[in-house]
Amino acid sequence: MLVFTASNALASDTVDSIKVESHEVNEEHATHEDAEGHESLSPKEVINEHIAHHLKDDYYFTFFADEAENKHYGFALPVILIDNGLKVFSASEFHYGETTVEKDGQFYVLHHGKIYKTDATGDLKLDEHHHPTAEKPINFSITKNVFSLLITAILLFVMFTSLAKTYKNGPNSLPKGFSRVLEPLVIYVRDEIARPNIGEKKYKKFMPFLLTVFFLIWLLNLIGLTPLGINVTGNITVTLCLALFTFFITQFSANKDYWGHIFWMPGVPVPMKIILAPIEVLGMFTKPFSLMIRLFANITAGHTVVMGLIAIVFLMKEQLSTGGAIGTSLALTLFISIIELLVAFLQAFIFTMLSSLFIGMAVQDHHHDEHHSEDVLGEHDNSIV
Repeated sequence: MLVFTASNALASDTVDSIKVESHEVNEEHATHEDAEGHESLSPKEVINEHIAHHLKDDYYFTFFADEAENKHYGFALPVILIDNGLKVFSASEFHYGETTVEKDGQFYVLHHGKIYKTDATGDLKLDEHHHPTAEKPINFSITKNVFSLLITAILLFVMFTSLAKTYKNGPNSLPKGFSRVLEPLVIYVRDEIARPNIGEKKYKKFMPFLLTVFFLIWLLNLIGLTPLGINVTGNITVTLCLALFTFFITQFSANKDYWGHIFWMPGVPVPMKIILAPIEVLGMFTKPFSLMIRLFANITAGHTVVMGLIAIVFLMKEQLSTGGAIGTSLALTLFISIIELLVAFLQAFIFTMLSSLFIGMAVQDHHHDEHHSEDVLGEHDNSIV
């Protein structure tokens, strides 16, 4: 379904919006002029814009579009603005950025996925770099990413509530329905991630966070492979938020040994302690930064590769037969999509594994003093003997 829907979307964007003969367009270069003298985009640029649009957040779920008739098939999401009062309306009133919306005497326009305040003419007053200088209202709108997060949160609540009810009947009760699939994954996170990295005594305290992160990222990644065109974990603000949770939980749960190793490394000469302290402080921030970038980059790259392989149909239709181009594109896209299913799980596992590792480093007890006292006690016993 992902391949079919994405192919339809690229087809509508590429074929209907360009409408130029192949011998009149140099696909390696940027633009040409249409019959009315307006600058139009080459096929490669249209494909690149479509991929960029797919990766961005939006106020619409668009399954496919007919550019020839200027029709989009999908549904719009609610817009919630705070600007001299609360203003709630459907994003469909923007007509995909073509119409200025008036609410209580205030005018708004949708430009490149952002809502700006304007006047009745819809003028955004662009600067020399063609960036809007108009003011933005406070925006609490339900976008595709927000909608997906809400749906995923509801699914997680329902799944874990169902599993929790099973154990109310006793520790030996067997889960039923989908809970039979969920329980082995919960046990896997507990026994293969939390216990080894955090320790037997302290892992239970962090299990709610680790389970939430694992299943949230995994479900969002799986939803991102559907034809809905969602890219939540490929949004760096989402991965930043997840990484910040790991960062704050790590720092606020850390014991004195952790802070001692950061600011005054035990067992090394004083000059080295002074050198290592700023490096360790920097490491406090590079760890969550790596979590943020790794998840963002891998998911974004996967979506880009899938959409790029689908675009082979349109870029190679002159070099190959139509059937050959479609067959090549679908075969490669299917292969990458199967890999993406693995990546969806793998990225959830890696994020959870590294989060538990960082937490474990902060809460584990270092036994320098205990080992030292045992050595002293052993020497004392030997002297007695």
